[in-house]
Amino acid sequence: MDTPPIWAVDLALGAVAVEVLGLWVYRRARGAGLKLADIIGQLLAGALLLAAVRTAWTGADPLWTLALLGASLPAHLFDLMRRTRAAQAIADG
Repeated sequence: MDTPPIWAVDLALGAVAVEVLGLWVYRRARGAGLKLADIIGQLLAGALLLAAVRTAWTGADPLWTLALLGASLPAHLFDLMRRTRAAQAIADG
């Protein structure tokens, strides 16, 4: 089975960047929507994981892959913390 071309990962990273920009523009235009910290929290971890896949796929230094994977953990924890706080705020009324 052939593996997908590396540009597929680049396309996914570009889609994440467009999504961040679109959500930010929507919030600025409407005055409603996700806070910038929530947008970043939700998308940063995925972008870091995609970047790790890209570095591994292209044969870059494994330390870059490990660094990107390591950076994704705090990003996931940040997102989880923000989601938990938001859910608790809703539950508290």
